[in-house]
This record gives sequence, structure tokens and C-alpha cells, in this order.
Amino acid sequence: MPDISAHLNVYNTALVVLERKGWELRHDREHEWWFARKDGWEFLADDPMQLLGLVGIFEHHAPKQKSEYWWRIDEPELLSHFDPDAR
Repeated sequence: MPDISAHLNVYNTALVVLERKGWELRHDREHEWWFARKDGWEFLADDPMQLLGLVGIFEHHAPKQKSEYWWRIDEPELLSHFDPDAR
């Protein structure tokens, strides 16, 4: 059994982690979108765990400026390895 899984009861923890990392959080109830903003960067997700994942990608890359596809890692191509129909 997993030690943690993506579930509604993890949302608050994800939000607390983001806030403690200095991200300004916002929730658009009409569209059910979650936003995190910091230092001129803004991310949008469908739930707080996705938002935390996007911030994790940002922190991994640590871009100094915005550019097209700054977030991409193309190799190795793991998605098609796990799900050949995904591409």
C-alpha cells in the first residue's frame, strides 16, 4: 500500500508547503483553478497537488528568465515507455 496518494485530504498540506516556500496562493472558485505566484512567475493547476508539482518543476529548473518551454525535459522519453499510447 502506498505511503501517500493523491487525495483531497492532501490538498491542505500541499497549500501549506507552497505558502511556506513563499508562494502567494489564489483559488478561482468559478473555474476551480488554483494559482501560485512568486517573483513574477505564476502557475495554474486544477488542484493544489498539481500546483505543488508545477512549482517542483520550476524549482528543479530554476530559470532566470522566462522563455518558451523553459520547463521541458525531453530525454529520456519516459511517458511513452510507461504508456505507449500517450503520445
